[in-house]
Amino acid sequence: MTADRHRVVVLALDGVIPFELGIPQRIFGRARTAAGDPLYEVLTCGVRGPGPVMTDADFAILVEHGPQALASADTVIVPASYELGPVYEEGRLTPELSAALAHVRPGTRMVSICTGSWVLAAAGLLDGRPATTHWADAEAFQRMFPAVRVDADVLFVDDGDVLTSAGVAAGIDLCLHLVRRDHGAAVANDVARRTVVPPHRDGGQAQYVHRPVPEPGLASTTAARAWALARLHEPIQLRDMAEQESMSVRTFTRRFREEVGVSPGQWLTGQRVERARHLLETSDLGIDQVARESGFGTAQSMRQHLQAALGVTPTAYRRTFHRSAERGGGGHLLGR
Repeated sequence: MTADRHRVVVLALDGVIPFELGIPQRIFGRARTAAGDPLYEVLTCGVRGPGPVMTDADFAILVEHGPQALASADTVIVPASYELGPVYEEGRLTPELSAALAHVRPGTRMVSICTGSWVLAAAGLLDGRPATTHWADAEAFQRMFPAVRVDADVLFVDDGDVLTSAGVAAGIDLCLHLVRRDHGAAVANDVARRTVVPPHRDGGQAQYVHRPVPEPGLASTTAARAWALARLHEPIQLRDMAEQESMSVRTFTRRFREEVGVSPGQWLTGQRVERARHLLETSDLGIDQVARESGFGTAQSMRQHLQAALGVTPTAYRRTFHRSAERGGGGHLLGR
């Protein structure tokens, strides 16, 4: 490992779900510099020591590192497990798990995938913070940890040094978000292409919650979204989007939220932020022109939206992530 490569340590607990366990290696392990050098090192450890860890499938995995590896982590990721005992039942860590987490250095970035959030909450890391988990467990999670501000509608929550994801594949969304946060959209998009997943999914997990089957014949909002994406640089009114589906504004708004998980306005702003990021990274257009091309109209409006979404100004974002910028192994962190 080079001295400046970001180390991600994944904590494999008994009963770990293999899919979630493999996400960090797949996403962070594919992140490369323009020269092809790895940007992260990913290690997997157990709570006891090197050896077998049972999964929730009909096989075990063999980890080569014990909990001491957590002391060297820049980011610790806790995937979901179905065998957490007192964590689920009483909201407290086992002595073994508590001892393992004691190796984590102060300031280490802590991340959970799916119900791995229970471990972070039991450790007290989510008290007073926003967080999410699988939508099916959200109510029980809130009851067990009332100090946590649970949001069951989102795919992930970024609270700076502590991040939580919703169920299963939302772990991919969160890991791609971290790559994007650390090294920019171009690197994250390359990882997404190699993984054959979208670099950014619309909406939240509300769209996956079971609901009664809608009435037959009701149209979706797909055409309206495609229409808007082709015109991000133009003023777009809600009624214009509704007209693409021959719906009233009220019906369209309800249907859009059901399908995407956010309001049309929130979705449109998110798409414009992504467009602005792309232009800031890959073009030499002036800030005013980037603002116009991404649909914000003015540099001031774009600055406000990027500050809210990314915590940085357009100029600072370009300085960090423009294609001409020198990128070291560790990259830059963008807090919220």
